[in-house]
Amino acid sequence: MGTRWTISTPETLPADVVDAVNTEIDRIDRAWSRFRDDSTVAQMAREAGRYPIADSDQPLVDWYRRLYGLTGGAVSPLVGRTLAEAGYDAAYTLRASARVPTAPAWEAVIGEHVGALEIREPALLDVGAAGKGFAVDRVAEIVGGHVDDFVVDAGGDMVISPRSRGLRVALEHPLDTTKAIGVVSVAGGAVCASASNRRVWADWHHIVDPRTASPAREVLATWVIAPSAMEADGLATALFFTPAAFLRGDFDHHREGFHHVTIRRNGSVEHTAIPGLELFL
Repeated sequence: MGTRWTISTPETLPADVVDAVNTEIDRIDRAWSRFRDDSTVAQMAREAGRYPIADSDQPLVDWYRRLYGLTGGAVSPLVGRTLAEAGYDAAYTLRASARVPTAPAWEAVIGEHVGALEIREPALLDVGAAGKGFAVDRVAEIVGGHVDDFVVDAGGDMVISPRSRGLRVALEHPLDTTKAIGVVSVAGGAVCASASNRRVWADWHHIVDPRTASPAREVLATWVIAPSAMEADGLATALFFTPAAFLRGDFDHHREGFHHVTIRRNGSVEHTAIPGLELFL
């Protein structure tokens, strides 16, 4: 999946658990990666059709539909072609086309999306806004079936088990990766981040508004603590486009809601009252 995985446990995991983890990561990659020719997503880009959704993956599709509505289309799985034409393609050319297209509307391309994904016309999907968090949750579920105390970390997107001793997580400075803007203590749950200083080329970075085919400019970095990594990952992207108060209003189904830190280009920082948060700014 193009990221470094670290699983921390008090003792070595059995070989069958490690195999199960590797198998699940590969399954997710084969289904959802737009960077490999043999994935289901690559097939969707070549031809319309009805593509079965694994039961385990339905929450990811449902979450994307919800994020699409919450953000007015700013977080969309249909951003794939926009990113590819901007230069963030399977070959990593990092050269934008003369005209980078906006993404089509969900309803124009996607019909049925429960049990199967109906693609009405060929379209390049990208689930990068929440897909890594989803994969972290899936791996955490496998690991959690064998040990109570663990941390699953995929490139800084983490699930910390409720029975772990907790973890102090540094919040990387978006303008100087050798520094942190703060630290937060997380004891159970998930923490994910998104930043515009990652995957940068020319005038572009990877957080693109599909409605305008232009990179997000006002927000530099976000961090979210939520019950699941899939939710935290998606919300970390959504915060580049949508006010936190609006997003939070949709989280009544979680008693604990979610926490966030947002740092903007003008240097201002917005955050919730996160237990264990220390900011150095």
